[in-house]
Amino acid sequence: MTSTSAFATDAQEAQVKTLVIVSHPYPERSVLTLGLQTAAEKVRNVTVRNLESIYGFDTRSIDADVERSLMRSHDRVVFVFPTHWFNISPMLKAYLNDVWGSVGPGLWQGKEMLLVTTAGGGSATYGENGRIGIELKDVFAPMKASAAHAGMTYLTPLTFQAARNSELATYQQKLIERLVE
Repeated sequence: MTSTSAFATDAQEAQVKTLVIVSHPYPERSVLTLGLQTAAEKVRNVTVRNLESIYGFDTRSIDADVERSLMRSHDRVVFVFPTHWFNISPMLKAYLNDVWGSVGPGLWQGKEMLLVTTAGGGSATYGENGRIGIELKDVFAPMKASAAHAGMTYLTPLTFQAARNSELATYQQKLIERLVE
C-alpha cells in the first residue's frame, strides 16, 4: 500500500462532523478501499467505521441502535466502497436495510451524503460511449433517492474509475480535499 505519511504531518480537520462508513466484500484483497480508509482516519472531526472489521460478513449482526446513534451525532455520512457489480457492497446494503430501513423518511434531515467509490472499469464501461451508457456516478441513483427520502443533501460522488493501486496517493488526497470542504 502507498504511504499516507504526507497526510500525517499536515493534519487537517473536516469542517463538518463526518461519519465514514467503509465496506469491501473482499477486504483481504483491498488496497484502494483500505487506503482511502487510512486517509480518512488522518482527518480530525472524522469517525471511521469499517463494517467488515466490526461485524465480519454476517449481514444480520449489524447493531442498528449503535449505528443510528452514530449517524445522529454526525452531520455528514461518507460511504467508501468499491463498485461491486454496479452496486454497493453486500454489507453496506445490509447496513442501509438495518440502520435506515425501519425509521422512515426525514430521519437524517439536513445531513449530507457523499459516496466514494472505485471501479476497475474505465471509459469502455462507463460514460456515454461506454458499454453501460452512463457515468459511474449515475450508477448510484438509488443512493441519491435514498438520500432524498431521508431528507439528506446528496453531494456529487467522488468516483475513481479505471482505478489503479499506483494512483492511491492521488485518490487519498482527493478524498481528504472532499472531507475538509
